[in-house]
This record gives sequence, C-alpha cells and structure tokens, in this order.
Amino acid sequence: MPRRIYEFRCSDNHITEKYIDEKEGQTTCSVCDKTAFRIVSAVKCSLDPISGHFPDATAKWANNRDYQIKRERREENS
Repeated sequence: MPRRIYEFRCSDNHITEKYIDEKEGQTTCSVCDKTAFRIVSAVKCSLDPISGHFPDATAKWANNRDYQIKRERREENS
C-alpha cells in the first residue's frame, strides 16, 4: 500500500505531518496524543501571468533563447 506524507489536525488545532498509508484517515496527535484527522492542505503554486507556465519554465526558456541568440551572432561574425 502506498505511503505518503499527510497533514493531520486534532481537536486542539495542532497540525502535524505523518508519513502514513494513504488509506489511513486518522492518527494520534504528536503534541497532545488526541485523535487527529487528515486534512486537505492548500497547495502553493504560482503560474507565470504571461505564459501560464510555472515561472521556472519561462525563465529557463528565456535563458536558452538568449544563449541561442548570442551563439548565432557569434557565428555570423566569424
């Protein structure tokens, strides 16, 4: 059975992470030993507003394109 890291919240609002089987929906809070239930965590990601891709992908494309242009100019001047 696959194991993953999930976040859990107990009734005292302690949030903890555990590496656990994906079918498990509850565990013991590591802070207060109460029952903690699995919660859905927000995913933090941002997309480039121009291309819609991840910012690193746009930056990588721009760097590769700059390199290509410089290389083509060197070849033309040779």
